[in-house]
Amino acid sequence: MNHVSKKPEEWLAEVAPEKAGGRLKLFLGYAPGVGKTYAMLSEGIRRRSRDEEVVIGIVETHGRKAIAELAQKLDAVPRQKLEYKGTTFEEMDVDAIIARRPQVVLVDELAHTNVPGSKHRKRYEDVQEILAAKIDVLSTLNIQHVESIAPTVRAITGVTVRETVPDWVPLMADETVMVDLTPEALQNRLRRGDVYSPEKVEQALQNFFRAGNLNALRELALRQVAEHVDRSLESYKETKQIEDNWGVRERLAVCISSNPAAQYLIARGARMARRLDALFYVIYVDAGTDSSDERQKSLAANIQFAQDLNAEMIRTRGRNIADAVAAVVKDKHITQVIFGRSAAKGFHRLFYLSALHRFLEESPSVDVHIVTHGENRSLG
Repeated sequence: MNHVSKKPEEWLAEVAPEKAGGRLKLFLGYAPGVGKTYAMLSEGIRRRSRDEEVVIGIVETHGRKAIAELAQKLDAVPRQKLEYKGTTFEEMDVDAIIARRPQVVLVDELAHTNVPGSKHRKRYEDVQEILAAKIDVLSTLNIQHVESIAPTVRAITGVTVRETVPDWVPLMADETVMVDLTPEALQNRLRRGDVYSPEKVEQALQNFFRAGNLNALRELALRQVAEHVDRSLESYKETKQIEDNWGVRERLAVCISSNPAAQYLIARGARMARRLDALFYVIYVDAGTDSSDERQKSLAANIQFAQDLNAEMIRTRGRNIADAVAAVVKDKHITQVIFGRSAAKGFHRLFYLSALHRFLEESPSVDVHIVTHGENRSLG
């Protein structure tokens, strides 16, 4: 239970030395039937063709013929039989797998809860022990079984997910593969009887497998993989001490003040972000100059306008606005920044240009857009 309260980074830091042995490859899906287990078995068969010793720890066929046929092509470690409340259950035999010492083991359904009397309560704990024994693991997981996502899935589908894994568990994976299928193709699989028995198909299509549900679940899974990629890229850049922003996906930020004219900048930025399919941020630096009621009211209106346009609002403090914005650009890996250009002249214009020059010196490689609009003064 103590693992759940830890941040993912804390847990990963603790297990980093153990991960030097066994590597985890996770096949992630957004619903039953998208092909996770099939993809995992196919990967196992490919590795065996490269002369790696590959065994099945546990694979659930759920009566699917294609899965059963693939599973027969690999050796399986016999399951452990356990008695519980007068019924015999079969679970993965962790000790037998470790004693055999294969190079790769296939472990289906990572979120599974083991029968009482098993060595571990959850299957992901079995996988932890196998990885610690320097054995690679291929495993599968559906997005609805991630603990923090399960409530969202319930709100979307009306289905309560009873078996979950803590959020740090998918982050154990050294590699995550999104096993994707369009909702229409998945529904066709259901109608052909490839996922459930014929008598269950219509009920499934009217409930969990409705098109709207599947589209929402698919988006959740894609976001999970995108976050995993972002973490991997960030880790790589830190390891290699790379400070420059890499524009894998555009990240556009607009810098605002309490000036009402900032709403023009926000709207301009929102349009650009949509055209670029960019992540959209709005940055406000509190330099202690907006304390009056009038400015606070205007600032609140600007922030509300930004949020209405789906911007991620970032508020920070700093006496030097250029330095504060540069810090946000580095932290969020911003690739494009929009500043408003003041119509002021003389000293104020020089102050503006000086602040802009300082920002360019302090920030990593970033595209800067200067937008002129009336008396807007978003940098000062």
